[in-house]
Amino acid sequence: MSLKKIHMVAALFAGVLAFSSAAQASALDQFKSFVAGTKAARGEFTQQQMKKAENSKTSPLSSGTFVFARPGKFIWTYVKPYEQVLQADGDNLYIYDKDLNQVTVKKLGNALGSSPAAILFGSNDLEKNFTLSEAGTRNGLEWLNAVPKAKDSTFEKISIGLRNGTPEAMELHDAFGQTSVLLFKKFEKNPPLTAQQFKFVTPKGADIFNN
Repeated sequence: MSLKKIHMVAALFAGVLAFSSAAQASALDQFKSFVAGTKAARGEFTQQQMKKAENSKTSPLSSGTFVFARPGKFIWTYVKPYEQVLQADGDNLYIYDKDLNQVTVKKLGNALGSSPAAILFGSNDLEKNFTLSEAGTRNGLEWLNAVPKAKDSTFEKISIGLRNGTPEAMELHDAFGQTSVLLFKKFEKNPPLTAQQFKFVTPKGADIFNN
């Protein structure tokens, strides 16, 4: 091989390495940019628990809408297969089951902490509660892993898939070996929202339980 060809191959190889390094770093860079630049968002989601083994059944597909404003304000609405609302106003978390016409109220406090909700709805200080690392490219998305630092977390790992600086998928790996997959669409960053939108209004006749 001529010296010129050797130089060309070396340059091409160096370019591939540089591209590979950039791709590996892109998920973390995209995610940090998303967290820093997205104070609020809204969109639609689907959620499904995947089967653990070949003879296990995959759970029914859930779908609905979400809206959030950092820190700690969100409305996560399940529309199908049953209606349920998880709503937080920054102080309390309200869980409303429409079929039972029942509201459970919990103090938000540090509950977000190392939970999956903290990824989208929490403060910008995610690395306080999670260890973040690159997880490569899959299904056209750049992935990263977020491992909770808290030992009492029910989740072992949260994987986030991003494209063009926006989360399109999350995989929630729990301590029992189950994986829930969330897919996001119509993700709108920083829409005009007000704190009043997140104030929970108790449905007429609903039973209220405080935890």
